[in-house]
Amino acid sequence: MRELRIIVACADSERLRAALVTASAQAALGGKAAVFLQLDAVALLRAPIAARLDDAHEAAGLPTLALLLEDAVALGVALFACQSGLALSNLSASDLPKGVEMSGPIAFLQQTSDAARLLFA
Repeated sequence: MRELRIIVACADSERLRAALVTASAQAALGGKAAVFLQLDAVALLRAPIAARLDDAHEAAGLPTLALLLEDAVALGVALFACQSGLALSNLSASDLPKGVEMSGPIAFLQQTSDAARLLFA
């Protein structure tokens, strides 16, 4: 199975939700998956983690964004926050949720093989 790598390029919680669901499905199937939150998207990691549609998802029996993030980490999805995005969001590495590492776009792309699927959310 080809590795799946997703770049979340904006601060839209539903795009992050979709990226986490997709990456978690990949990991659950035994594949490698990584999600990189670029620039403004890093603000979505500010505690407490919540999404505008969390109530609707919970009412439908689906997990919140915070739970999806925890589940992705537990499944082995590699999660990265853009260092510049941390600065834009007034966050530091110590503010990141458990399992999220600081990185940059160059490092993320260097770790992306030619065989990997690279998606933008």
